[in-house]
Amino acid sequence: MANSVYSFSDVSLVLSHPAAGMCTITGEGVGSITVTRATDSSQHDVAADGSVMTSKIIAANGSVALSVQQTSPANIWLKKLYAYLVTAPTNEWARMSGVLKNPAVGETIDISGMAFQKRADAAYQQTGQQVTWNFLADTISG
Repeated sequence: MANSVYSFSDVSLVLSHPAAGMCTITGEGVGSITVTRATDSSQHDVAADGSVMTSKIIAANGSVALSVQQTSPANIWLKKLYAYLVTAPTNEWARMSGVLKNPAVGETIDISGMAFQKRADAAYQQTGQQVTWNFLADTISG
């Protein structure tokens, strides 16, 4: 039986934007990264006689949720980028991209056309918290 090992510390996410450069995220201050594909790949149409037609849908849009600690370098970079984009020309808004690599399973996910869904919510308590940045993505492949 083969032995397999997974470690989140091996996972990396590189976010980039032409106006802000790159942010390499390798686990420091990161709680989780979730990639969600939004569009179903198939859909059925059922006729009155019960016959079914299956449609194959080629769409790669989706979303990415990135949970990070309030004091992490990634959160600081994302806050600066968001502040810039709010006042930048509109054509800058969805120019962020990302590459997520998980070498334990040989997976690389390319993400393009990323746009902030909104600014991350902020929580202030006795102890530090994680904040979640949500992005919409035109294309998620891999």
